[in-house]
Parts: sequence; C-alpha cells; structure tokens
Amino acid sequence: MMEFSNFIQSLTSEFTPVVGGNYSKEDYEYIDLSQNNRDLLKLEVASSAAFSVLIDEYLRNRSAKAAFGGYNELRTLYNRSELFNQSHSNRNIHIGLDVWVPAFTDIIAPLAGKLHSFQDNSNFGDYGPTIILEHEYEDEIFYTLYGHLSRASLENLETGMIFKKGEKIAELGNLDENGDYAPHLHFQVIKDLQGKRGDYPGVVRKEDLEDYLQNCPDPNLLLKI
Repeated sequence: MMEFSNFIQSLTSEFTPVVGGNYSKEDYEYIDLSQNNRDLLKLEVASSAAFSVLIDEYLRNRSAKAAFGGYNELRTLYNRSELFNQSHSNRNIHIGLDVWVPAFTDIIAPLAGKLHSFQDNSNFGDYGPTIILEHEYEDEIFYTLYGHLSRASLENLETGMIFKKGEKIAELGNLDENGDYAPHLHFQVIKDLQGKRGDYPGVVRKEDLEDYLQNCPDPNLLLKI
C-alpha cells in the first residue's frame, strides 16, 4: 500500500492554490516562524498587531505577496495562550501549513470534496472559525482543515455540501475573529480525524509528534508552493 504522504503528493502535479486571487507560485515567500527566528524572538508575541507588521515588512522587503511555512515547526509564539500550555499538555510544534495573506482573502478548495464539519473554535489562540472538508480519491478517504476564517464563512453552511476544486469555500478572518492572530490560513491534511468534528489539533506535543506527522503529512506535498 502506498504511504499516505506519497498518496497526497501524487494527487497534484503542479502548484495548487488554496487562496483565491491573483497569486502565482512566484508570489510566495517562505517564512521561518520557529524559535530560531531571531527577529521573532525580539517581537512582542502577545500582540497580533505587531505580528501583522512583521509579516508585512517581511513580504515588502522581498517583493512578495504571500508568505508560507510552518510545517513541523517548533514555535515559541504559542507561549501566550493557555490553550497550548496546561499542566498536562505543553503543545508547541505546528503540523499544518500557514499561508499569510490579507484578511478576507478568498479560500478555495485545492481538491474537490464535501463539507464534513465546521465550528467556531473561539478560545484565545485557537483556530477561530474552522471548516473541514472530506475527500475521496482512489478509494482513500481523507480530510483537509481550514482555520482562522471569518465568522461570516460559517453562515449558510450545511454538512455534505459539495465543493469543486478551485471553488471558494470561505474567506480569512481578521484578528478580532480568527483566534487573535495576524491574518493567515492554517491548512492541514488529515488521514484520520479520530472522531473529531470542526476541530483537530494543529499544534502538538513533542511526545506525540511522530504519530501526528504520520496522520498529517506536509500539506505542501499537495499544494506544491
């Protein structure tokens, strides 16, 4: 049987956008938001406004329109939220792919699928409004998660709705509704949702990392940014 990561990689052969608008592959710039980023360590991470300035300056200095990165990245920025720092759970390794573009940018389906579930994960530092699509290709069922959306994106949704590849499914939220982050999409590929609906961990503990990396391969295997 083909490894799940290889299967995901085989689904597309070229750049496959997950944000709408006039973004080509050349418009994207990789950004490191790990603990190794010295500029980030100097930043007041509790301020989503300051984080937005950092992203904007980063893109402007590189003549880029969008930033991406973050898979399997150890981040200190989650220290600001109790959601990730509890007595039984210190989660700081990011297992999705972040795409940093302006608030209210259209989010589009990179693959055809149907709406599995959705909810507003409204805790400070959480996903905010979230959508999960279910996909079936070559008898393989898997899921994609879209976090940090606008609240308006959840209106008029119904489980089972069908979305074509490239069709708009949502728009990004601003910091007042997206869990208090600089505007960005958290995109994650998931083999087994383990019974969850409208939510799935996107930041995990080191102790659990290997299992999650198997269940959630690098989303860029699909997007090919």
